[in-house]
Amino acid sequence: MPHVLLIEDDASVRDGMELVLRRHGYGVETAATGEQALALLAGERGGRVELAVLDLMLPGMDGFEVCRRIRARAPKLPVIMLTARGDDRDIVTGLEAGADDYVVKPVTAPVLEARIRAALRRAEPYPRQGPEARGTDADRTDHAGLVIDRAGLTVTKHGAALALPPTELRVLLELSASPGRVLTRDQLLASVWDHTFLGDSRLVDAAVGRLRAKIEDVPARPRYVQTVRGFGYRFGPL
Repeated sequence: MPHVLLIEDDASVRDGMELVLRRHGYGVETAATGEQALALLAGERGGRVELAVLDLMLPGMDGFEVCRRIRARAPKLPVIMLTARGDDRDIVTGLEAGADDYVVKPVTAPVLEARIRAALRRAEPYPRQGPEARGTDADRTDHAGLVIDRAGLTVTKHGAALALPPTELRVLLELSASPGRVLTRDQLLASVWDHTFLGDSRLVDAAVGRLRAKIEDVPARPRYVQTVRGFGYRFGPL
């Protein structure tokens, strides 16, 4: 039974969402503030949390800072942020802070549950395809110092391990599967986020930005993940 950490200061909203999640078979931990959530994650109960649903508008420490601290402490924990306003600046800032996805309140139970299922799927082991599925040397490829091990799901740069959250790792795996091939944002939304409709290209752009910050020497001049204006992204390196 997957365990979800629900971080929401409005008691009525929190209780309603907790009831919905429990009815769908999830274990639920709750926190009314960011400070409570971080303390819970640092304790014994935090070890079983597999996903966080985080309201951006929290008293005290806001959701943006909470997301940054979750990312620093648990880089592989999926985070879905909740925003009441649907403000573009909030969404972009939240995604840049490390959120994997977002929903705008009020959110219906089917939408929230679908987003949670998709986020948990992204955190599962990446399916091996093509030559690497047969256990050949293609498991491990070296791209000018960036080494991607598709079997072990690890990435190193010049020998140093990179801690990539599941969403960023899947973006890299999708792009690097066919170097030089351009993938549109819609293709990445479908393959990485499992958003086959109502997709938001900001999810892709934010994940690429976070990925570049980790793998590129100069993120503003990327060698590995290149933008093809008007189309999408392709994997280099140049």
